[in-house]
Amino acid sequence: MKLPLIAVVGCLATVTATAAHAQTPPGDVAALHDIAVAPSPARIEADIRTLVGFGTRHTLSETESDTRGIGAARRWIKAEFERISKDCGGCLEVLTVSDTVSGQTRIPEPVEVVSVIAIQRGKADPDRVVMMSGDIDSRVSDVMDFTSDSPGANDNASGIAGTLEAARVLSRHDFNGTIVYAALAGEEQGLFGGKILADYARKHDWRIEAVLNNDMIGNIAGINGVVDNTTARVFSEGTRVNETPEEARARRFTGGEVDSPSRNLARYIDRMADLYVPNLDVMMVYRLDRFGRGGHHRPFNDIGAPAVRVMETNEHYDRQHQDLRTEGGVVYGDTIDGVDFAYAAKLTALNAVSLAGMAWAPPPPAGVEIEGAVSPDTTLRWTRPPAAQAPGLAGYRIHWRLTTEPQWTHSRYVGNVDGYTLENVVIDNYFFGVSAVGSNGAESPVVFPGAAGSFGGYSAAR
Repeated sequence: MKLPLIAVVGCLATVTATAAHAQTPPGDVAALHDIAVAPSPARIEADIRTLVGFGTRHTLSETESDTRGIGAARRWIKAEFERISKDCGGCLEVLTVSDTVSGQTRIPEPVEVVSVIAIQRGKADPDRVVMMSGDIDSRVSDVMDFTSDSPGANDNASGIAGTLEAARVLSRHDFNGTIVYAALAGEEQGLFGGKILADYARKHDWRIEAVLNNDMIGNIAGINGVVDNTTARVFSEGTRVNETPEEARARRFTGGEVDSPSRNLARYIDRMADLYVPNLDVMMVYRLDRFGRGGHHRPFNDIGAPAVRVMETNEHYDRQHQDLRTEGGVVYGDTIDGVDFAYAAKLTALNAVSLAGMAWAPPPPAGVEIEGAVSPDTTLRWTRPPAAQAPGLAGYRIHWRLTTEPQWTHSRYVGNVDGYTLENVVIDNYFFGVSAVGSNGAESPVVFPGAAGSFGGYSAAR
């Protein structure tokens, strides 16, 4: 029997806590606690020191030397991925993804932009991809200066070191979905490495579930005077840039401006920090990137894929894009003394538990639809994946929150069904979503209904 409307608010806690007709999977994945403490500050420090030791990693810099320039850096990264793969019995496919770029403001003459990736294939659903990335290249004050020393310790040797360390940690495990570890080139010259890899992903029919771009994860002392090693920022765009006019019209009447897949990926990362990473809180920033600036997640957003930027909370601009110098008693330059290795390890752990959680979980639900206008009840429906893609699928969880809440606040596990009705939860007052839950407790990001929230909203045709 339906409860009277006046009782809806009072019954929410009861609805959330009520057991579904199927047995609820565990809410905690024990292995993720181990992964959260596995990244090593010492190994991250060693990798950053090696990268800084190449002098400059500018996109236009030396490629033939074994000791200086971006060529030496990318060959070392490739060798390091290969060493990691050897340690896990060949579990990584290590390759370069490249293209020649020319005629650009920051790349006027032909230059081969070469990124290095390592692919850890999923056992059940290898075309479903979650990715962690960092940027190889560095720069000084003049973006076209490719000869001066440009250590790029935090921007972005820290992101590369974190990506390598995540590969070391996660390659010890098997996953249902594929994890890609990417060292991207050409970021400072126009995000070309990301563009080239995004195009590669579409040509190879990757179903990108998430891209976690790590760009500066090692600084804890901000130019604002704040010293903070307990928070991280995750930037995420709102509506998809490739949204069609028809999709925009539907969103206008049903919502979704703050529930793009990238935004719900950010919520997922925030939740993983709360569950598994001690002394780390995620600040979700509702913006594509820092004000007027950009990063290597954007090329993936440009094709409609879920992608976010993970980074430190307090930047120090005297240490970014600066010639090495001292002026007026102020020291400029992105040198290694500005990197906190324990903090970089903590943000690496955030990436690792998020990647592992998604790769262990079933794929996010597809085709999520919702109805409930002029009704006391809200009904959601979705499409279950082929059994071979989700061997550990236990069922689904419905989530809802007030429209002004930043994070999902209520949920109900509903079992292995393809639809469910929440009685006396009025559709007008809340936002809703659905996640897939594995028998091991691993859970996918939440999917908002309709095209606005779909994790499959990109294709080669768009």
